[in-house]
Amino acid sequence: MNMSTYRLTLIAVLAAMATVGRFFLQHIPNVQPVTAIIILSAFFLGPFSGFLLAFLTTYLTNLALGMGIWTLWQILAWSLIGVIAGLLGKIIKRRVLVYLTVLAFFSGFLFGFFFAVINYIVSGKFLGYYLLGLPFDFYHALSNVLFIILLYRPFSQLFAREFDRVNQRKK
Repeated sequence: MNMSTYRLTLIAVLAAMATVGRFFLQHIPNVQPVTAIIILSAFFLGPFSGFLLAFLTTYLTNLALGMGIWTLWQILAWSLIGVIAGLLGKIIKRRVLVYLTVLAFFSGFLFGFFFAVINYIVSGKFLGYYLLGLPFDFYHALSNVLFIILLYRPFSQLFAREFDRVNQRKK
């Protein structure tokens, strides 16, 4: 995969934004802009960019907030969400905000479900862990929707500039 310097820089800046957002909102359980930024970026830039952003953001945030075995699972969960959003971006052309909002909402629960499955593999306990995590998954889902609504317009304008740059080079 050949990525331009501009695209790599854009992904690095997005990772920095997500990292700062997660760091400053760490005191509110499961409320952070990381998932929404990954969804928006992957939707417009593609699945590989979503994966790269998920990896970089998780690594950077966990350097500040604490590294552990969960870092691997966070990378996998956010990468999965990024790849889904990137593939959706190749299909969806109309009513984009509606689809992104729905994806963002369900991604909060997908993230929690992924961790419940990992917990089951490690400890053999699923149902209690999953049910106790549902309120936090709901906070995650709602914050995803809020961040998608707040960030959709500025991000779509930012990514439109990226597409203009790419299209001008092709001419």
